[in-house]
This record gives sequence, C-alpha cells and structure tokens, in this order.
Amino acid sequence: MKIGYRTLKTSVGTPVSILLAQWVGLSNFISAGILTILCIQPSRKSSFLSAWQRFIACTASVVFSCVIFELIGYYAFSIFLLLLLFIPAMVALKATPGIASSSVVMLNLYGSGNITLHLIGEQFVLITIGLGVGLLLNVYMPSLDNKLKKLQSQLERNFSRILYEYSLYIRDENDKWQGKEIAATEDILTEAKNLVIRDKDNHLLRNEHTYYDYFNMRERQFELLKHMLPLVTHLPKTDRIALEIAAFFERLSKAVHPGNTAITFLEQLKELRREFHAEDLPETREAFETRAHLFQLLHEIEEYLIIKNKFKKSDVTPWKKRKSEKGS
Repeated sequence: MKIGYRTLKTSVGTPVSILLAQWVGLSNFISAGILTILCIQPSRKSSFLSAWQRFIACTASVVFSCVIFELIGYYAFSIFLLLLLFIPAMVALKATPGIASSSVVMLNLYGSGNITLHLIGEQFVLITIGLGVGLLLNVYMPSLDNKLKKLQSQLERNFSRILYEYSLYIRDENDKWQGKEIAATEDILTEAKNLVIRDKDNHLLRNEHTYYDYFNMRERQFELLKHMLPLVTHLPKTDRIALEIAAFFERLSKAVHPGNTAITFLEQLKELRREFHAEDLPETREAFETRAHLFQLLHEIEEYLIIKNKFKKSDVTPWKKRKSEKGS
C-alpha cells in the first residue's frame, strides 16, 4: 500500500494543530485538527485559495451565528435558519469550499450556549492554527517531473507504434494490430493534463510550463493521427504513392522524440507531393477516390509535422539553408 504526500501531510498536520490549540489553552482544540484536514489540498494554488475561502466563510459564520443565536436563541431551528441564510451568502461570495470549515466554528458557538468576546477570540485563534498549519504543510509539494517524463516516454512509444502500424497496414502486412495504443494514448494524455495542471498550480510565479505546451502539442497531433486511420484503411495496396507514404510513416515512426526534426520530414513530404501531382489524372471512380484519400492523408501528415515544427526551435537546418551555406 502506497501512502501519498497528501495523506502524510494530513496525518502530521492534524495532531500538530490539536497540540498547538491545546498548548494555547483553547476549549475546542479538536476543531483545529478538523480545519487542518479540510485545508490540505493537492497543489499550492488550491491550498492558498482554499485557505482564503475558508477564512472568509469562518469569519462570516461568526457574524451570522452571533446575530441568529442571540436574536432567536440556541435552538435546532436557529441552525436551520442560519444555514438557510449562510449558504447562499457563501455562494454569492464564491466561498462555498469554506462552508464545511465554517460549520465547525458555527457549532462551537452553538454548543457554548452563550457567545462572548473571549469565545469569539478563541474561534479566530482556532481558525489561524488550523488553516495556518495546513498552509505551511502545503508549501512543500513533491516534484512531478519524473511522472511527467515517464508519461512523455510512454506517449512517444505509442506514437511511434501507431505510425509504424499505419505503414504496415498500407503494405498489407498488418493483420494482428488491434489499435490498443490509441486507447492507451488517450488515457496517457488525460493523466498527463491533470498532472500538468497540478504542477502549474505548484509554481505560482511561473507563467510558462514546458510540459503543458508539450502535451498540448501532442494532443493536437494525436487528433490528426486518429483522422489518418480511416484514410489509411482506404488506400490500395498496389498504389506507388501509397507505398511511398507507407515508407514515410515508417521513417517518421523512428523519429518520435522530444526534439524537433520536423523540417526534414516536411522537405520529404514536399517531394512526395510533387510526385503525387505528377501522376496521371485518375480515369475511374475508384482511382479518383484513391487520389482524394491520398491528398487528404498528405494534408493530415503535413499538419501533424507543422504542429511539431511550431512547438520548438528546429534541431536541424532546413535544406534550403544548408544549400546556401554550402555555396557561401
């Protein structure tokens, strides 16, 4: 059984809050532990936001409790009326996550049977200890880089396999592939996006996030890979251009990595396009449909490469630039 950081923080923070509240001499010291449990969040950003919302809600609950309990009395009906007014007010203040925390303070005041300034002061000390300990623990967040790198590697292996299987399918050499990498890739992208959001929220002062841009780029490419599948299945196994596209897919499958060599493949794609346009015009409906599928597939491949080329600076020199450098 694996114990997560959030569980560990909760386990440490709760008794620390209770001990601090006892040491200070608060009567409702257990409430400090409850507030800490509610304050532990999966990221720094959500932790600060949660603490602020809970502070607003707890402060408001003191005000509402003083008014309702002192005017109507300490009855169950008073709690009903209090919550009936309090919850919509928190929704309006956008502090709904703090409703549970504020209920702790509210019930402390109700249980006293007599609200005094000393009791109100105790509640604010409880709030400070409970939320403060939770915030301090959430300052430390484990790095997610290793998990993101692992997902990146898995994603690239799947991309490589999908492209290679496309090449085999066109050559009519693929009769066992079930496409499980496509479903697995969707799961990887979902998990990666969730982790990236958490990692972004842990770096409050950093605007750019490499992994966010990377997985966003791969998600756009993956959509194109899925668009390519029905086009690949409609290609004839004897068409010369189709077979060249199969060879292109195979080369591309060996070049799936974090770097950017897309410019090389874009140059190769231009050559393929020239060969495609040099072909004789189709004479039959079947040949015309094949030509249309080929044209659409070349367009999808080009979009796939352009997305990668825009993602980061190229790792290779474009052919035209290499040619001019050799001549100079």
